[in-house]
Amino acid sequence: MRVLVLWAHQGSANLGLHVLAEGTAALVKRVWPDCDIHFQDYGKGTAPMPLSSPKSLAKEWVTGNRGLKKWLQSFDLAIDTRSGDSFADLYGVERLFGMGMVAELVRRAGVPLVLGPQTIGPFVSTAGRALGRRSLNTATAVMSRDSASAAQAEILGRPVDARSTDVVFALPQPLRTAQRDVILNISGLLWAPGPHMDADHYRRTVASLYQELLREGRSVSLLAHVLDSPVADNDVPAIREFAAAHAPGAEVLIPTSLTHVRTLVASGNVVVGSRMHACLNALSSGTPAVALAYSRKFAPLFQDLGWNHTVDLRSHPDPVAVALAACAAPSLERQVDSVLAKAEDLLVVAQRSLESFHRDKAR
Repeated sequence: MRVLVLWAHQGSANLGLHVLAEGTAALVKRVWPDCDIHFQDYGKGTAPMPLSSPKSLAKEWVTGNRGLKKWLQSFDLAIDTRSGDSFADLYGVERLFGMGMVAELVRRAGVPLVLGPQTIGPFVSTAGRALGRRSLNTATAVMSRDSASAAQAEILGRPVDARSTDVVFALPQPLRTAQRDVILNISGLLWAPGPHMDADHYRRTVASLYQELLREGRSVSLLAHVLDSPVADNDVPAIREFAAAHAPGAEVLIPTSLTHVRTLVASGNVVVGSRMHACLNALSSGTPAVALAYSRKFAPLFQDLGWNHTVDLRSHPDPVAVALAACAAPSLERQVDSVLAKAEDLLVVAQRSLESFHRDKAR
């Protein structure tokens, strides 16, 4: 059994994408323990050409000069992750179109295509809705990782086959040590000006939160939830700048791998994360997490798991007060146990959906 995982790669400096790759593989191996899994992002993977240019892909499909169709046909199943949250027009219609084109080429090659557990939508443009609808109808099966995404698929006329949760919960849990108190993840994505939220507001918020935590007698370590790299949204330079201005004596945690970052979040009493997968890595490791949300993808996923410690930085009038109250909330540990049990139930839903392909193949 050969399985292709699209739009996630184990070599990514973005640990959210790394989680997506490893978690999807772990979910697939629940069904096919001995399967051969290949990861393919735009230019990383075993494809005979980059998957970044729709024009080049269309030309290759006609000429076959580089062997793309033959390569696709070597797989028994493709899991399309859409980078977790790229099945939307949030990042532009061009990205949505390009990923959708690869999905269509997979189906034209005769390979079943599953949209793995992911965020679906929002689609705010006419073109985005049309492309979203087409991709949903292209897929052999569709999974969402939250109820709001399932509702988006329903609106577009293609209900999901399985409502699951994030694949991070399929990863093995590290040993929880709780040797640190508060671990604060500062995001390079939000630290610099960008489309997600006002960077000055974000900087003021995390600086105020840090100072208030110290006033309450909490010990705070600063966490980068990326591997240090030259990419623009690297957390490491943002954290170093933050530390120089506000926290010169703070411990700075810079992970070297996915396993390392999961060990780090398992060392805290609570993680306050600006990146969704900093929070998800924490929760799936048994550590309570307070999410500083910047998009629609946060709240529905956590609420479906029964975890309500999310504050929307874009709209809440006093995010610092809410985050502080969440960090001090009683019974956080017991709440995490409930989240882990719920997540496992939702993963089983995705697993059973994949098992239908196993039965089909056996016929």
